[in-house]
Amino acid sequence: MRKIAIFLALMLAAGTALADTYAFGNRVVSSGDSIGRLVEIAGKPDLVTPLENQYGAREGENWTYFRDGKTIVFAINTSGKILRITEAR
Repeated sequence: MRKIAIFLALMLAAGTALADTYAFGNRVVSSGDSIGRLVEIAGKPDLVTPLENQYGAREGENWTYFRDGKTIVFAINTSGKILRITEAR
């Protein structure tokens, strides 16, 4: 029983370590952060595109930044929280 409890505790801790993050200089933005924090650290996005479900209902926005030859996309939900971060060259 004790081994199971330790395993579950480690799995919960690992889940937070797998969160999406991106560093702008020495400041870090993570999934779950607010758009206010993102704008404070990275400034206004270069491109904003709506995210819609299969029925056309708005589910959020993609905020795109073009930095140092990279494209960084932040998926934002309707509550203003970062859902995921993707990076491409």
